[in-house]
Amino acid sequence: MKDLAVIMGVAGSGKTTTGEALSAATGWPFIEADAHHSGANRAKMASGTPLTDADRVDWVASIAADVNASPAPRLVLACSALTPFVQAALQDQCERTVRFVWLDVPEALLAERMKTRPGHFMPVSLLQSQLDALTVPPAALRMDGTLPLAELVARIRNALAPDPA
Repeated sequence: MKDLAVIMGVAGSGKTTTGEALSAATGWPFIEADAHHSGANRAKMASGTPLTDADRVDWVASIAADVNASPAPRLVLACSALTPFVQAALQDQCERTVRFVWLDVPEALLAERMKTRPGHFMPVSLLQSQLDALTVPPAALRMDGTLPLAELVARIRNALAPDPA
């Protein structure tokens, strides 16, 4: 059985930091969904315009192709996965058991974190649209994204199934 741990949440929730730390702690390869955005999608977001699910079709297909190319039994994916469309597409297109891990962070802290990322394509002005779009899957593991990183990673590892034999 192959697994995919999707570290999900809105911008500023700590998806990349948490995903990289989980990868380092477990040896599971890490994939950054932002690396799969087209130039047009990045430009659209940078201009302050939220993406639609139609904008996300090729993005999710690119992520799934990367996931499916990996022979590793487990992978970590940092991906906003805000909408049911993206969540279902990841489950349908990735040839793995997909587990969503939602990083829950208060809005004020999200905005502060976003302000400290100079040069990032996602402006703070899009935070509300991300919060509005966020639909947490019923089976998602809810994690307090304000915890110290080591504790957060330990809780995620404990919540996910043991490593395959």
